[in-house]
Amino acid sequence: QVELVESGGGLAQSGGSLSLSCEGRGSRSGAYGMRWYRQALGRERELVAEISLTPTGGSRTQYADDVKGRFFVSGDMSKTILNLQMNYLRPEDTATYFCNGDVYYSGRYRTLWGQGTQVTVSS
Repeated sequence: QVELVESGGGLAQSGGSLSLSCEGRGSRSGAYGMRWYRQALGRERELVAEISLTPTGGSRTQYADDVKGRFFVSGDMSKTILNLQMNYLRPEDTATYFCNGDVYYSGRYRTLWGQGTQVTVSS
C-alpha cells in the first residue's frame, strides 16, 4: 500500500507562518509531479502550488496567483517528499490542505491524495 501522508499545519495568526510536509510511504519509485491543493468550507478544491520534473531532468514550480511571493514549495521527487512554507498568512488561507502526487509504483504512475491537514489563520 502506497500513500501520501501530510504533517504540519495548525493555527496561526494573520501575518504568521506555517509549514506543511508530505511524504510518500510504501514501496514506490518516486514521482514526476507533486502538488498542494486546498479546500475551504463551501468552496471547491483549488491548486495552491506544484513542483514537477522537466524533460531535461530539472524541476519547475508553479503557484496560484494569490499565494505567489508568500508560499514556497520544495521537495524531492525521487523520495516523494513535498514541502510548503507558508508566510504572511491571511485568514482567507484557512482551509484543509491536501498533498497530491503522481507516484510510480506497481508498474505505472498513479495519482494519490493525502488525507489532508487543517490550516486555520485567525485575524
